[in-house]
Amino acid sequence: MILWLVLLMYHCYLGLNGAAAGSTGLERIKECGTRCSQGLHCRGKPDNLFPDPCRNQVKPAEGLNTSSVFHNISLSTVMRCEGRQKCSLHLRIKTALQLTESIHGVSICTVTAGMMANCRIFSFKRASRERMSGLQVEVENDCTDISPSQQVQVTVKTVPSYCGITWTGTYEAPECISDDLRRNVPECITGRLSYDINPQKKELSVSVSDMLANHNYHLRLCRKDFICIGTGANTLIKKEEPVKSATLPYFRPLPCLCIEGWSAVVDAPRVQVCPFIDRLEELWFGINFDPLEETLSWEPVCPVSAVVVLCQTRGDGVCVDLPHASQNVSREKIRFTKVDPHPQLCMKFTAGSQSWTRCPFVDARFHVWEVDGMRRHGQEDVQMSSQITATFSVGLCEKSAGFTECQITETHTIHVEKHKAVGLKLAGELCNSCVQVKRLDVKFAATVIHCLEQCNQSSPLRPAVSSRASLDLTWVVVPAGVCLSGIIIVTLLLHVLLTVYQGRKQKKDGGCPSKKQTDFAFDCVVPASQTQPVLLGGLFIPDSPQCGNTEKANLIFD
Repeated sequence: MILWLVLLMYHCYLGLNGAAAGSTGLERIKECGTRCSQGLHCRGKPDNLFPDPCRNQVKPAEGLNTSSVFHNISLSTVMRCEGRQKCSLHLRIKTALQLTESIHGVSICTVTAGMMANCRIFSFKRASRERMSGLQVEVENDCTDISPSQQVQVTVKTVPSYCGITWTGTYEAPECISDDLRRNVPECITGRLSYDINPQKKELSVSVSDMLANHNYHLRLCRKDFICIGTGANTLIKKEEPVKSATLPYFRPLPCLCIEGWSAVVDAPRVQVCPFIDRLEELWFGINFDPLEETLSWEPVCPVSAVVVLCQTRGDGVCVDLPHASQNVSREKIRFTKVDPHPQLCMKFTAGSQSWTRCPFVDARFHVWEVDGMRRHGQEDVQMSSQITATFSVGLCEKSAGFTECQITETHTIHVEKHKAVGLKLAGELCNSCVQVKRLDVKFAATVIHCLEQCNQSSPLRPAVSSRASLDLTWVVVPAGVCLSGIIIVTLLLHVLLTVYQGRKQKKDGGCPSKKQTDFAFDCVVPASQTQPVLLGGLFIPDSPQCGNTEKANLIFD
């Protein structure tokens, strides 16, 4: 028998411990009520809206004060359920007090925001009060209804109320974050959302479970900020539908794009899940540039804690921050004023330990100035042109061995008018050198280096930035060469025709008679300038001062 009792107690102990360990929810009660210490008979009743004023006639010998009367006052939440998803929250107030002949009971008042005070008196019967005077007794009540996350002010007084003997405390009810409340308390039931992403179709397939029974359910996509702002129409899931699911199309996978669901009841709590919360790279778009104001701006479509800085890209792909060009961003639009829109000027976004770089001017739509380098008349020539009137710092520099930066040898300030090229009159040999250019009439500008190619005497130096100047020179040289070649050909043809004509004329006259010796000599004498043979059609035609040789030339051409 004794062994059986030991085993029974052991199993009961294990069962109680297991239940306590497995239960993470609130304590359940079947009925609310008031409980007092054993032997102390108490009863509760509502207190007056206007309670009696406190009494100040207390004997000093009694030494009554708050710490001597009230001990271990505790506040907690319990749950009372009438069925599935039909549970309510109650505030349990438990106090221990030192009972004396002058204390006939306790008064407990609760006050919530926007509501009147709710007070109840728990009085002790005279017989039990006299019997237990001088002992510490307990009073417990759990009939005060509260809502999740509600803040309650509790005041405990003696009956009758003595001035200065009052305990006051504040209690905040648990939020709807625990599974116990979200499954059983209607004010906390939001439903559970699960989803699948189809990136090809840009769709979200959403399923709903544990929704509030016998009620329809709303679904939508929204962008989360202080509140979740809807991005489209709501989708209603009917309570009669056996499958609680819907398909929601989206435009961009933003980190603040969330799925929101709530029951179709007044003031229903809402649940939100954000499928793309880690897709921060989707935020760094929408960079705008105003060419008239020379303002670069960007506004985040989602709240984000980030740092935005202007930087200049290098040849190795690293973007170097410009001085005094950093701004912190969370929700507000940021602006950089007086910006030179150069392809090497970029915006770098840093959030946490990650960074992203975006270069809005890389397509050269806003590129307003350029540098051309070429060789003219055996000398190097560098020109600057600009689509707007601007001022530049131009320096001649050289890249030496062991130095990563260009070493400046001289610097000039150049003012360039709109659509007017300006020659850079830089002293020294430009061959194998670089030109460092930076715009001065703006606040943020890239320092750009244009390196000229190696000098080549056989061909002109090609432009470092644009081939426009080389093309202009070609349009001049080619027509001039064609004209000069035409003149040479025409001259040779005239010379040949004249020679043929003279030969035929001599043949017609029948030789060289003595009476025309003077004239014949004049016609056949070769000018002093014609000392070399003429090449025509691949044959050499010699020039001769004798008439007989002229006839031989005529036979060749015939």
